[in-house]
Formats: sequence, C-alpha cells, structure tokens
Amino acid sequence: MTLLRVENLSAFIEDKKILDKINLSLEEGEVLVIMGPNGSGKSTLAQSLMGSPIYEQEGNIILDGFSLNELSADERSKKGLFLSFQHPASIEGVTISNFLRQAINTRLETPIRLSEYKRELNKNMDVLKLDSSFSQRYLNVGHSGGEKKKLETLQLLMLKPKVAILDETDSGLDVDALKIVTSGINTIKKEHPKMGIIVITHYNKILEYLKPNRVIVLKKGTVVKEGELELIKQIEENGYEQFT
Repeated sequence: MTLLRVENLSAFIEDKKILDKINLSLEEGEVLVIMGPNGSGKSTLAQSLMGSPIYEQEGNIILDGFSLNELSADERSKKGLFLSFQHPASIEGVTISNFLRQAINTRLETPIRLSEYKRELNKNMDVLKLDSSFSQRYLNVGHSGGEKKKLETLQLLMLKPKVAILDETDSGLDVDALKIVTSGINTIKKEHPKMGIIVITHYNKILEYLKPNRVIVLKKGTVVKEGELELIKQIEENGYEQFT
C-alpha cells in the first residue's frame, strides 16, 4: 500500500524555482534513499513535504490517502509526517521531557498518563544510550552535534509517525553515535513495520545499517534517476555527472 504520494511538486522562493515537478511514492515499510549533489534540492524537498512556509508550492502531497496541500506543518505532523532536521532549533527554558509530552498529547484525545509517558521515555532513552538526566535539559541548548541527532531520533521513537523523513541524520556523527542512532531507527521500524522512511544523505555508511529498498537521485531540483541499491555503487564510482 502506498503511504506517501508526491505528484508534480514544485517549490519556489519568490520567483526562483527550487524543485521542478517532483514525482515519487513511498510504500508501507519501505526505506527510500534520496541522494544528489549539494544544491540539488534535497532539503527543500524535505521541508516542502513538511509544509515549510518558506516555500511556495504547487502539486499534490498525499499521505495515507489524505491531501496535505492545505495543511500547516503542525497539522501535517499530527497526520503522521515527521521530519528530523539537519539543524534543529534550540529553545531555552523548555525541557526535553515537557516538550515531548506536549507533542504527544497534541495527537491524543486523552492526555497520556504520566507514569506511562515516563516508562516510554525511559525505554527509548535506553535504546539511544542517553542518561536519565538528559530529559531535564533544555531543548538542544548546549547539546553536541551527536546529542542533537540522538534527540531527533528520540522524538521519532516517541511520536511513532506513519512516515519519517530523515534529513542528513548521519551528518557529523562518529561511527559509535551512528550505530546508536540507526539502532533507534531500526527499533521503531521493527515495532511499527508499516512505517515508511525517507533517508536524505550524502554518505553510504548509514545505508549499511538501514537497508534501503530504493534510491532516487535529485539534480537541479528534479528526479534524474531512480533505481535499486546498485545505483549507490554507480554514484560511488562515477559521481553525479553521469546523470543528466
């Protein structure tokens, strides 16, 4: 079953077109990799799917049979779309624990019981090898690059979306941190096998852990190639100049 369908999606900043009629689909349980050179539109695609107000958009985005076209970013999130940011915001005075609990409660008719929330939070922090005191820190304030990526993954584990978009989640991670983060992603894949994942990356190491099904190459704001895993090897050997 198709979870996410993108039809002729174009994105603009003022009169500058960044994306040009992108078409793609994501099936239940699928891991889709999006690669491309710098400036190809990968992060713009992620933010456009999430409904960033920075971009004017044309085209259709359909999640689990529902059109997202007229929905704001928070409404898209409540429908089941999740974006892990390259550069997440820091918020002084808001603890991670309170932030996550509020985010969960906005999706529920009845607020989650505190005891249940704490059990879930502690379980997922253990998966990511985070100390219990981590949840009392302010959101991304004073966090290292690795801690920010782990926090993004913790949000994914807690929110349990239908579709997760991971925008360079591997950027800046050492090997040990990458193993921990991908272990968290694989944990939720196992618990929620129908969830679809879009991985945006420049590097192949993360793909060794996440086992993608398909690869899409973006260049100059448009899809220039789609294929299976051997496409990654072609990119390694010959770069992106081979695609026009």
